[in-house]
Amino acid sequence: MAEDKTLVCRDCGAEFIFSAGEQEFYQQRGFEHPPSRCPECRARRRASNTPAAGAERPMYPVVCSECGRETMVPFEPRTDKPVYCQTCFAKHRRR
Repeated sequence: MAEDKTLVCRDCGAEFIFSAGEQEFYQQRGFEHPPSRCPECRARRRASNTPAAGAERPMYPVVCSECGRETMVPFEPRTDKPVYCQTCFAKHRRR
């Protein structure tokens, strides 16, 4: 049976134990590498990648650069790039 290993977190630099049970779990799942983050940093990273419950993506009002129609886009538009409504964007994508 594997022995517990002490690893160093790549984010915070803290040492953490990679237990024999966790090693077995990783092996059963086919994971080839041990964790590189401590449990706290893993949890923090997971939480930051998951949108908050009920949170919606902010939308920004714009005027389509091609047809002039008002629309909303899910990104903050830059002045140096054209922004299209859904219909005009689809046309440009097919080209």
